[in-house]
Amino acid sequence: MSDFLIPAMQRLSPYVPGEQPQGKQYIKLNTNENPYPPSNRVLDALSREFISQLNLYSDPTALSLRHTIADQYGLSPENVFTANGSDEVLGFAFRAFCDASHPVTIPDISYGFYRVYAKLFETEAKQIPLNEDFTLPVDKFLHVNTTVAFANPNAPTGIALPLSDVEKIIASNQDHVVIVDEAYVDFGAESVLSLLPKHPNLLVVRTYSKAYSLAGARLGYAFGSPELISDLDRIRNSFHPYNINRLTMLAGIEAMLDRDYFDECIHKVTSERKRAMTVLRSLGFEVTDSQGNFLFAAHPALSGKAYYEGLKDRGILVRYWDEPRLYAHIRITVGTPEQMDALFTATKEIFAEV
Repeated sequence: MSDFLIPAMQRLSPYVPGEQPQGKQYIKLNTNENPYPPSNRVLDALSREFISQLNLYSDPTALSLRHTIADQYGLSPENVFTANGSDEVLGFAFRAFCDASHPVTIPDISYGFYRVYAKLFETEAKQIPLNEDFTLPVDKFLHVNTTVAFANPNAPTGIALPLSDVEKIIASNQDHVVIVDEAYVDFGAESVLSLLPKHPNLLVVRTYSKAYSLAGARLGYAFGSPELISDLDRIRNSFHPYNINRLTMLAGIEAMLDRDYFDECIHKVTSERKRAMTVLRSLGFEVTDSQGNFLFAAHPALSGKAYYEGLKDRGILVRYWDEPRLYAHIRITVGTPEQMDALFTATKEIFAEV
């Protein structure tokens, strides 16, 4: 780093993205992308004629996209915020609702960007340890008198709270914003959207990266009261008003409208998740009951890093962590049946050598 970087930024521990292989071809099961391509409606909409309009700015209000999302969920466009990926939604939310005098309470094991944003915006992050079984200790998130942020289903564990428990957290912290990150909710967990009319402090964050096969387009959105959405707009318009490009905006509209393809992809992923869970357990792995598009697993005979290295040697990428409570675990994105069969074969080879 340079000598010009201010001290607060020198202390940052930036988010480390999942490994993106260069050159060699890998089966990529490490970043929770959808293994299936975008909807044909998306591909057909991105015509040469439309692309020729890239000399024009996109609509800074993303009104057509917000209308499409709102219509799908029975809400008003005033309840919808859109951004350049859910990471940007989260960044704007932390900027809006957290600072040195407004701390945030988060799980100690969850999406890494929560800690990164807290440090970036010089906010105290009060980290609550997950239970031994990696479930969220709901009682410890009640009446915390801070902003609250957590993922449901959680990542990397895949474990989801029932709606009743999430509502307890929201209701007990009415004087503070509760951010529920639903990046993986479409794969089986119960959404909190039904609670939106009752709780003006609720902000629900979503992404197009997982269920909609648009990770490379960078598109996220959030639901909240018109007042909360206005707060986020205030931040966005002070920082990055044209934050969604024209191509991504159109892709988001068409992907949201193609419900048949959405349902087909969800069915394929959840069916393969169930099969993979069964196979891995038969091989001696402990696997959580994940409600995401990934599996969180550990084997008593091998550390997460050793298993990761064995798979990488065989052309397969998964995710592991060098952290005390996670060193035994790996996270495996659910791929196509062919990709998962390759994983199972490689796994058997690895354990034959242990």
